[in-house]
Amino acid sequence: MSNLISIFIGLALINNFVVARFLGLCPFFGVSKKLENALMMGIAVTIVMVLASIVTWFLLYGILKPYDIEYMNNTLYILVIAALVQIVEMWIKRTNVPVYNAFGIYLPLITTNCAVLGITFINATEAYDLIESVVAASGGGVGFTLVLAMMSGIRERIELADVPRCFRGMPVAFLVAMILGLLFFGFKGMV
Repeated sequence: MSNLISIFIGLALINNFVVARFLGLCPFFGVSKKLENALMMGIAVTIVMVLASIVTWFLLYGILKPYDIEYMNNTLYILVIAALVQIVEMWIKRTNVPVYNAFGIYLPLITTNCAVLGITFINATEAYDLIESVVAASGGGVGFTLVLAMMSGIRERIELADVPRCFRGMPVAFLVAMILGLLFFGFKGMV
């Protein structure tokens, strides 16, 4: 049980995809302007991460390893992620049209989100069993959502602040991201 907790905390805080591994930066900067959109994106990414981890684990240990064709993992993982993103995209479109419209291009970009592909490679590299893979994906998704929500809350506040003209928009977003990275760096050595 303590191993599962350390995997979860490790991926959520210590080795966070966005601020420690620099994965998933496109939705991080693109969707982090409003808290509601950031939370929905975080939930969507978490769902895709967990489902992708489950499916790719079965494919890895059911097909790729037994037939010694592990070199096909990149192609197979991308196909699985693309299919899962399409399913999640259709679900969001049916359940919450305003959020779907607010995501714009960023929802289909989950397909190419490095964080989602990264969790599949982490699970394979670390040789996690199915439960550990799900916990790792959950931790990675929760960490992604946490950082996205923190960034969106800060950016909403910055919109109300008197920021010098040269720092408005992305420059101040990059500065905030750097400070968040330093904040999460403080978690190193925790587990």
